[in-house]
Amino acid sequence: MRGKVVVVTGASGGVGRAVVQELGARGATVALIARGTTGLGSAAVEVGAAGGAGLVYEADVSDYQQVRDAAERIERETGPIDVWINVAFSSVFAPFTEITPEEYERTTRVTYLGYVWGTRVALDLMRPRDRGVIVQAGSALAYRGIPLQAAYCGAKHAIKGFTEAVRTELLGDGSGIQITMVQLPALNTPQFSWVLSKLGRHPQPVPPIYQPEVAARALVFAAEHPGRREYWVGASTAMTMLGERLAPGLVDRYLARSGRDSQQTKDQAPTGVANLWEPADEDRDYGAHGAFDDRSHPRSLQAWLSRHRGLAALALAGGAVAVAAARRTGR
Repeated sequence: MRGKVVVVTGASGGVGRAVVQELGARGATVALIARGTTGLGSAAVEVGAAGGAGLVYEADVSDYQQVRDAAERIERETGPIDVWINVAFSSVFAPFTEITPEEYERTTRVTYLGYVWGTRVALDLMRPRDRGVIVQAGSALAYRGIPLQAAYCGAKHAIKGFTEAVRTELLGDGSGIQITMVQLPALNTPQFSWVLSKLGRHPQPVPPIYQPEVAARALVFAAEHPGRREYWVGASTAMTMLGERLAPGLVDRYLARSGRDSQQTKDQAPTGVANLWEPADEDRDYGAHGAFDDRSHPRSLQAWLSRHRGLAALALAGGAVAVAAARRTGR
């Protein structure tokens, strides 16, 4: 990534914040797109301190023209964009029938159309050069909807279908531009403190929970190795996909029983902060981490296996050979 120009949306907090820190450590020039002034400023400082260059571009990703204007400024000020990473999102924690039409539309515009506009702008700029990489931060919820997150799950499902369609078009055109998706697990980010919540208790990620740096490393790795259609991160992502393929009806019933309680803390009330309409980090920096550091894993075996499929396959094959040999010798 050294010397490359990388755009990251949602760069002021959470996964986006961890991504720009990772890119800074690799010497990249990082263009940070988000809405929150304080969060963006702090993120840019961290990129510089890590060894890269961070430049701030305030924009609301739900507005195509704002994204377009920011991207054109980036190219004028830093040079051609090499990588575009879409991370920005917002949502509502609530039963579907308690989400107003305006809230649902806003969530969809930010979380789904924000990716569409970012991808469109990136392609428009990259196509004349016939090179570039686009990375979509996805979710296990792109495969499995869960209660209390209808708006978010719908957007993530849509991003998956959209990305697959664009990928096939690029392949059909013989394009030098590559697009990939990284399906992420539950993460310890400020999301649970600043997403609009109508729940009685504080929302929480469903365990196992991973630190945002796990996601950041996976997204940057995907940017460096974009040939695969998607990467999986976290045991929960793998279990979700397996459950959907083997027993989706059983998963439905399990989530109907446990999905609401598992997404709420026992005795903590919601913060009352909401970033759906206005940035939560305009005057306060939330950083990359949320409130669940003591319960979050710093590494993911699934992420390692996703990056090293060849080695994983060899290990499995070797294990199978060893088991067969042991059975033959009676050991």
